[in-house]
Amino acid sequence: MNSHQTVIPLESEEAARRETVAPERAWLGVVSAEHARHASRHGWIQLNHGARHNVARLRRGDGFVFYSPTECRGERTRLRAFTALGTVVDDEPHLADEVVDMGARGTLRPWRRTVDFAAVHAVALHTVTHELALTRERNWGYGLRFGFLPLTVADFEVLRGAMRR
Repeated sequence: MNSHQTVIPLESEEAARRETVAPERAWLGVVSAEHARHASRHGWIQLNHGARHNVARLRRGDGFVFYSPTECRGERTRLRAFTALGTVVDDEPHLADEVVDMGARGTLRPWRRTVDFAAVHAVALHTVTHELALTRERNWGYGLRFGFLPLTVADFEVLRGAMRR
């Protein structure tokens, strides 16, 4: 008689496992805190006004962090915080169901990736600057203007630890 059992983890167990396993790769996206909250509530990300090229670089299991220079897009008051963190859980980019109005730029259907966002709180940049490889270079902030950049796995882990509730 074979006593082997197949155990299928519950969805919450799978999410807990993903939260503790270090990813092989990690990324940083730059959006307002308002946009980061909206994305995390809906379980997806989009970058660079919905362009496909950057979200296509992501792979299932990659870590992802949002950095928010401001609370709302177009504001001048600085926030400078890491505002959402999660793990990519799909295999390919997908087109959003809805069409987004970009004002004078017209409308578009953005490309997105599905992300399992962790329950975290925002962390001010100045509280973790000394721990991040990202901020060691003198002009490190220059890369943020592109809205998307690689992040070391070590930095992802520092941020995950700092942002946990």
